Amino acid sequence: MDEKRYIHSLDFIVRDYECDVQGVVNNANYQHFLEHARHDYLLSKGIDFIKLHEEGTDLIVVRIEIDYKFPLRSMDKFVVKSFIEREGNIKVVFYQDIYRKADNKLIINAKVTTAAVKNGRPIYPDMVVERLFPQQP
Repeated sequence: MDEKRYIHSLDFIVRDYECDVQGVVNNANYQHFLEHARHDYLLSKGIDFIKLHEEGTDLIVVRIEIDYKFPLRSMDKFVVKSFIEREGNIKVVFYQDIYRKADNKLIINAKVTTAAVKNGRPIYPDMVVERLFPQQP
């Protein structure tokens, strides 16, 4: 992906318990890395996931597509890089890539489609949209 499109990055290191018997990161753990990076990005924009929930709005994942390119192993340092786009009025799509830091090798790329619900109805709160897409109406 075009490096200029990334709007957020977060560094990690693989911990031993995240690996399976083959010595590589278990595929489910990549979703944890991606989620942590998304939450970190939201916090950097002043969007408090917990506060929104307490106010009755939940930001949820509605679809995840992951292409696994190369495995990470214990103690590998890596970075999750992300950018976002709006999809219609109620979805925000996070495009997230993981790169191994030692050689900048692409490990996975993912497309994570999110939405917000309040009282069971899909919405996207104005405050969230304004902070994520300040240039758009």
